[in-house]
Amino acid sequence: MKQIKDITDWKECINQVICGDSLELMRLIPDKSIDLCLCDPPYGIGRNKTIKTKTGINKFGKIKTNAIYHEGDWDNFIPSKDFFKEIIRISKNQIIWGGNYFVEHLTNSPCWIVWHKKVNDKSNNADCELAWTSFKTAVRYYQFGWVGLDGVNSGEKRQHPTQKPLELMRWCLENYAKEGDLIFDGFAGSFTTARACKDMGFDWIAIDKEEKYCQIGEKRLDQEILNI
Repeated sequence: MKQIKDITDWKECINQVICGDSLELMRLIPDKSIDLCLCDPPYGIGRNKTIKTKTGINKFGKIKTNAIYHEGDWDNFIPSKDFFKEIIRISKNQIIWGGNYFVEHLTNSPCWIVWHKKVNDKSNNADCELAWTSFKTAVRYYQFGWVGLDGVNSGEKRQHPTQKPLELMRWCLENYAKEGDLIFDGFAGSFTTARACKDMGFDWIAIDKEEKYCQIGEKRLDQEILNI
């Protein structure tokens, strides 16, 4: 893990877990040096609270949750306008999950990604999440169960309250990145985007301000076969 305060050349960050403020890092990066920004900023809906999220079935056949994630202040507010300005400046194309929460900082786009994340789950959680993109193609739809029992049955451990499935990030790269692209994630969380890049042979830059999650990211990236 590298601390942003120790970085003098932005290229030192390629394929490294970086801990610090993404705005500080982006200000080191020249215009359009990143091919694709693929990120999932905080939505400002309070998911940073200590919440129970690991789902299972109790003896009565009811869904129960019994795992607690790290508490912090990272989801109290959405990122500032400066974050989105810097993302547009440094990258040629962007996929920003939760774009419907940041419309005042984005432009009109014909290409939104709709991720249907409730396949069999019967809870009142949201059926889908949306990603704004800079691409000029049509709206695209991807289905991968990730809520409630769908998440449990995915086989992937959840390390972060807003973690996206590895398969979703792989799908984004398969459909929107080209061989040799450099990928940027300014809110790395559990470093799923970085892991997808590593698995698929893309160079990446990923940063998160929470040291706890950077440590988790290092462990996930070090594994030959992902099991956390």
